[in-house]
Amino acid sequence: MTIARTYHGASAASGPLVYVASTHGAALGEQVMLRAPGQPPLRGQVIDAGNEITVIQVSGDTLDMPVAALDIVLTGEQALAVVGRDLLGRALSGAGEPLDGAPRPIGDGLRSLWGAPINPVRRLPPADFIETGVSAIDGMNTLVRGQKLPVFSGAELPGLELAATIVEHARAPRGEAFAVVFAAIGITERETRSFLDRFEATGALARSVLYLNQAQDPPIERLLAPRAALACAEHLAFECGMQVLVVMADITHYCEALREIAAAREEVPGRRGYPGYMYSDLATIFERAGVLRDRPGSVTQLAVLTMPEDDITHPIPDLTGYITEGQLVLSRDLHLRGIFPPVDVLPSLSRLMNAGIGAERTFADHRRWADQLYAEYARGREARLMVAIVGDAGLAPADRRALRFADEFEREFVHQGAGRRSISETVECGWRLLDRLPPEDLLRLGSALLATREAARAGAAR
Repeated sequence: MTIARTYHGASAASGPLVYVASTHGAALGEQVMLRAPGQPPLRGQVIDAGNEITVIQVSGDTLDMPVAALDIVLTGEQALAVVGRDLLGRALSGAGEPLDGAPRPIGDGLRSLWGAPINPVRRLPPADFIETGVSAIDGMNTLVRGQKLPVFSGAELPGLELAATIVEHARAPRGEAFAVVFAAIGITERETRSFLDRFEATGALARSVLYLNQAQDPPIERLLAPRAALACAEHLAFECGMQVLVVMADITHYCEALREIAAAREEVPGRRGYPGYMYSDLATIFERAGVLRDRPGSVTQLAVLTMPEDDITHPIPDLTGYITEGQLVLSRDLHLRGIFPPVDVLPSLSRLMNAGIGAERTFADHRRWADQLYAEYARGREARLMVAIVGDAGLAPADRRALRFADEFEREFVHQGAGRRSISETVECGWRLLDRLPPEDLLRLGSALLATREAARAGAAR
């Protein structure tokens, strides 16, 4: 049984932090209520339980707060989130408050925001894929159930738009119960309204739970929003047996909030001013993806982050890459040429792709088909560089074919607009491009697969 303790007066306040002396038995993550005369109560949580000073992170600003007159109630409870099937179709703030005008959800129960580490012995290796409806992902960098795959975007690139498109189009290809939990972090009021209107109009809202944290909200909510989303996803997956895709955007806003709070605590900064523990903090989010041995559901993560100055060595993408299993990289050049989604498949990578493709999952020859597309596209990209030196006339015939293939690949395969492509449509689109090349350019397919494809084309022609 938890016991609440009330303390009168704080030692100091700075930004979103309140410092309280002589709080015996305070625990990390413990929930706090702060009340000041003539002001609405504020929520907070303990982020540092020291012997002499306890640091409380407040969901609001401490400007003009009468520090000496504060009543600080340590509730003895951890941060909890309402979870349950009835959250599907709901839009909530980062703190779990309704944004859709409906009453607060009742749910099936309460779950800790911090979750519980998955026992490695109970983890199953990923073995199936999640169909995003995006050819550059499904065909070339397949997202596998239980995987954590980040999207490396840049300023003014449509990372948020890609996230919204995936929320609308993603599904489990065999018709299993499927849900999307979308955590938007640090978005504007206009983007909030746009997401709500868009998902309601397309019907995606009915199978989704939205946690929409706005830029005007306190920094603490940017830290809580993805954890509330993951608590909900874990319940839907491991208690309700659903295949759950968690889409989070933008992780950069999360890290900026982490840096802001670390600076307010006057911590010794690490790289670029970010706290030295940012790696382990991000791991507490990303490592909550997985598939359990004795449970039918799964939690898969797709996290969008904006690389400052398009720098892939920046601490945020750098540390994220160490924790996650690959990356999808958005291209500024493709975006400027009007290609959406502007996924650059060459630097992109899904390390678990081979576990989720093949017969009875996508199609039997998926690996060789993708390898051939990669090889010819890479040759075409190299030919573009050669043209600047020797001109088109100086290219070998095979290089000219590859150059033409690269343009067609970007225009027909990567570019699909806001529409959805099934995995079968993605495969056929790739085959149409490969069918335009002579057999001597298709060495990665092998003679047997080429013969099978030729027989299929002949049958279709009849």
